[in-house]
Amino acid sequence: MYAIFVDGGRQYRVEPGMEIDVDFRDTAEGENLQFGTVLAVGGDAGLKLGTPTLEGVTVNASVLGKSMDKKIYVQKFRRRKHSKKRTGHRQPNTRVRIEEIAGV
Repeated sequence: MYAIFVDGGRQYRVEPGMEIDVDFRDTAEGENLQFGTVLAVGGDAGLKLGTPTLEGVTVNASVLGKSMDKKIYVQKFRRRKHSKKRTGHRQPNTRVRIEEIAGV
């Protein structure tokens, strides 16, 4: 069984037991999260699509901890002006484990 849900403008295809990184939330390790914007659920019984979401279906997950993305560099350069700027950024994430797909 799998589900496709939306969080932070991104769509995730998950199955129970998977570990994924979602947008940062200030939650403690071991707390539970619930994702309610489920677009589709698939499994042995077939595929159920929402219009646009499925009512009463949620994806439950537990927080494993915090994580950071790989560092990216942003560089601005203006030609012939002796002007350049380089900065770095690491996006913080929250690592979660998908526990169950409820309400199917």
